[in-house]
Amino acid sequence: MVTESSLRVHRVVSPVRTQVAENLRQAILGRHFKPGQRLVERELVEATGASRTSVREALRELAAEGLVTSIPNKGTVVTEVTRDEARQLYELRSGLEALAGRLFVERASDTEIDELERAFGAIEESYRLGVGTLAAKDAFYDVLFRGARNEQLRQVTAGLHARVTYLRSFSLTQPGRLTESLSELRDIMNAVKARDADAVAKACMYHIKQAGQAGIDALPADA
Repeated sequence: MVTESSLRVHRVVSPVRTQVAENLRQAILGRHFKPGQRLVERELVEATGASRTSVREALRELAAEGLVTSIPNKGTVVTEVTRDEARQLYELRSGLEALAGRLFVERASDTEIDELERAFGAIEESYRLGVGTLAAKDAFYDVLFRGARNEQLRQVTAGLHARVTYLRSFSLTQPGRLTESLSELRDIMNAVKARDADAVAKACMYHIKQAGQAGIDALPADA
């Protein structure tokens, strides 16, 4: 859970701007800041203990990710995602992930397949414990996209990551979605182990389609 104290930055090696951006990012993804909520620079400076310059730079970074939007005469607000925008995001993500899965099968080493299987095991454990699910899935996809050996594909997908993660946080609240998601990821893993590129692409696309529908269903009815 995000609290006011967790927004506070600490003077460590990473730049203050980076810390501010990450803290605000997690506050948005955790819905501490709600869609449409105005983010007042003065209040963020007080909450983070960072300079106004660092806060502004962090907000620009989040704007580039699509998590916040600058509105004339209103300032910076948390981006509101409509159902249509969510559908478009998931349509794009499904195609990218299917391609990544196919390329992974074609290009990944046996060692990387073993690494992906361990990452899937970590997802199973996170499901069992009921914590860290999104982080475990991120680690799985890190291996998948790295093994696909297509840097342009990885960069395009990374550009969608924050907004899709925001929607994923909604989708996993749907009854039964965690169990369904685990089953879908298991199908992907089994197809990878069989080195069946077509099956992997199909399983990846189906997984994102189901996740997208769950995320859209979880959005407010008027979104």
